[in-house]
Amino acid sequence: MPASTAPALFDVKSASLTLEAFVLRTGNLAALAQALDERFGATPDLFNGEPIVIDLTHLASLDIAIDFPALIALLHKHKLKPVAVRGVTRQQSEAAQAAGLIEAPDSHAAAPRIETVEVVKEVIREVQVEVQVPVEVPVATPTLIVDKPLRSGQQVYAKGGDLIVTAVVNHGAEVIADGSIHVYAPLRGKAIAGAKGNAQARIFATCMEPELLSIAGTYRTTDNPLPDTVRGKPAQIRLDGERLVFEPIS
Repeated sequence: MPASTAPALFDVKSASLTLEAFVLRTGNLAALAQALDERFGATPDLFNGEPIVIDLTHLASLDIAIDFPALIALLHKHKLKPVAVRGVTRQQSEAAQAAGLIEAPDSHAAAPRIETVEVVKEVIREVQVEVQVPVEVPVATPTLIVDKPLRSGQQVYAKGGDLIVTAVVNHGAEVIADGSIHVYAPLRGKAIAGAKGNAQARIFATCMEPELLSIAGTYRTTDNPLPDTVRGKPAQIRLDGERLVFEPIS
């Protein structure tokens, strides 16, 4: 079959990808491992292989050498899949690429920057491929509403938004949200709000009797009983600095 009439077996087209950024603020991977365990150890399946960009903006001015293979392994442990880096120095970029990561373009401008990649020598032709890799802040998804009781062993996760539960959350069940959690029934299981670091998230319940409460990694268990003013009563939980604040709802 002549080349001019042969069907195309593949195409190369522009694609836009929305990825979350893992903002690194330390080169001490031992300290980072401890911090990750403290924040996400109670929810090992939270990310489920989610692709991310490692953001080194806070470390670029210090030109800190990063052990990228060790960092990648550490993030894999928490089911995060690094695919790119940004905000890096030349040395950090070279080290990242040696570990299999690409360098993502900056995403501070309103319009994504278009990188032109030149593919040289296919016989005697040159092919230019436009690749768009904008890295944007994820847009919150609609609120997730659950109207059935949650039994022990069940887990519900509202990714990117709030979670509303209109039935009882029994002992051993878990409700997780990147935003706030509202339970219009007894809350007796685990409630984890601001799962990815949103310190403005809150937890509300008409009957506050949880096994564990957590907002943005700050948690409290039944080993430290709730105040009498909120235990078993309508209440809200919010974060003040690194301290959980318990307030009754009248």
